[in-house]
Amino acid sequence: MSERPRLTVLSGPSGVGKSTVVAHMRKEHPEVWLSVSATTRKPRPGEKHGVQYFFVTDEEMDKLIANGELLEWAEFAGNRYGTPRSAVLDRLEAGEPVLLEIDLQGARLVRESMPEAQLVFLAPPSWDELVRRLTGRGTESPEVIARRLDAAKVELAAEAEFDTTLVNTSVEDVARELLALTKVL
Repeated sequence: MSERPRLTVLSGPSGVGKSTVVAHMRKEHPEVWLSVSATTRKPRPGEKHGVQYFFVTDEEMDKLIANGELLEWAEFAGNRYGTPRSAVLDRLEAGEPVLLEIDLQGARLVRESMPEAQLVFLAPPSWDELVRRLTGRGTESPEVIARRLDAAKVELAAEAEFDTTLVNTSVEDVARELLALTKVL
C-alpha cells in the first residue's frame, strides 16, 4: 500500500505552546496544511480573519453546526471553536498532510468521526512552567486565566487518550517530531 498523509490532531492544555510549535514547523514546512478554525472569539491584536481563525458571529456558528459543516466544535472560555469539515477532507483527498490544532473536546470528537486520525498530546515540561506561560501572556483577565488553569488540569489528565505525547521543552525539537508524525499513514 502506498504511503499517504493522514490527519494529525495536536492538542494539549491552553498555554502549552501549540501555536508556537505549529508556526515554527510551518515556517520550515509550509506543505503541511493547518486547518483554520472558525471561532466566535474576538480577534486578538495582530490576528487576521482567515489566517489564525475565521471570526464568525454566533448566528453564523449556529448555521455551521446545524448544517453539519464542522468536523468538530466545542465551547471554551465562553467562545465556540470549530473545524470546517470540507476543507480538511479535500486536502487529505489531494494527498496533503493535514494538521489540526484543537482543544481536548475537539480531539475527542475527531477521534469519533475519524478514528484513523493520529492524536498528539503536547505536554508542558512542568505544571509551574504552564502556569508561568498562561499568566505571562498579559492578554487575559485573572478570571479567564483561572478558568484556563482549571481547564488545563482536566486536559493534562486526558493525556492517556492520545496516541503520542510530545513534551514541549524545545520548540525546534517538538516541531521536528510533529513534522515526522504528519508525514505518512
